Amino acid sequence: MRNWITRLNGQQTSAERVTFNSPELHNSPEPGNSPTNDIQPHVTPLVHLGILDVVGAGADKLLQGQTSAQIDLANGDFAPLTCFCSAKGRMLANAQLLRISPERYRLILHQGLVQPLQDHLKKFAPFYKSQLEPRDDLTALGIMGEGAEALVAEATGLAPASTPLATWHQAGDETLQLLAHPGPQPRLLLCLPLDRAEAVFTRLSATAHPVGNAAWCLQDIRAGLAWLTPAHQDALLPQMINWEALGGISFKKGCYTGQEVVARAHFRGQVKKRLAHARTGTEQLPELGASVVDSEGKNRGDIVAAELDGQGGTELLVVLNTNADLGPLSVDGQAVEILPLPYAVERVDPEELAAQGS
Repeated sequence: MRNWITRLNGQQTSAERVTFNSPELHNSPEPGNSPTNDIQPHVTPLVHLGILDVVGAGADKLLQGQTSAQIDLANGDFAPLTCFCSAKGRMLANAQLLRISPERYRLILHQGLVQPLQDHLKKFAPFYKSQLEPRDDLTALGIMGEGAEALVAEATGLAPASTPLATWHQAGDETLQLLAHPGPQPRLLLCLPLDRAEAVFTRLSATAHPVGNAAWCLQDIRAGLAWLTPAHQDALLPQMINWEALGGISFKKGCYTGQEVVARAHFRGQVKKRLAHARTGTEQLPELGASVVDSEGKNRGDIVAAELDGQGGTELLVVLNTNADLGPLSVDGQAVEILPLPYAVERVDPEELAAQGS
């Protein structure tokens, strides 16, 4: 638990959940939920995310052999999505990859997978003269809404070379990193030293309303962006969370663990499950991994993310069978409505995304 959050009138209710009960928020909708499309700025501690550094002269070669990203693309400007797989092509973790310096790379991923990923990579690290460093001394803040970049610049002095910062690109230096994430409103992730978090959050919250990190997670759902958690570790191919449609897989790089299975699934069209955006009409949050069933009670998919939508319902990311007609679906007895994704489910090469910020 983090004392600085408590001092700012927040409550960390679990290792991955923060809430704020400030009186001024009682009549203020969570980001993106207002019928008038209110996108006033909000700020939240992203305690559900963790940070793992890969450091050393051979860190690039270690990562090149283990991750779906083309490591040369992580150049201090482009910060690609990536994933780590088992030999059977199942994801052990997915992450965003930053290059901090020539011999230091940074992975931002779900906090519950930092230790398992470290354990996996440490089997290979000694061969590449590399070390793995969980960064409990760093944290992440999420800033959402119009004017987010100006707020960060005022609070930290950090401003990207080009505005707006392109999605999946980074700005900053070895101390502060600013990342642009997708969604129905502007979103920035700020990675910074933990001992600076309280001061920066205080400056940001002079203009931006503090909210719980559920608000950020809801925007991930609306962006069709699923972060793997321990509930689905070693269970899903990357394509089952549409990772290639988000630019998270380079099909132009050489071998990495699981690459043969991932490539075969892509080129032969053998992906039998896909990520879908969905909603129920109640505020009953299903557990991660809960089954989505058809009218006959047959399992047709699993919940990978769920958040209250602030309008009496719950929004979901669901890995569903790709059958043409699944019929009526439900989870825990609640009817499930399938919503459109904000992107086409087709391959997007990270090489193309890298060029967008140049």
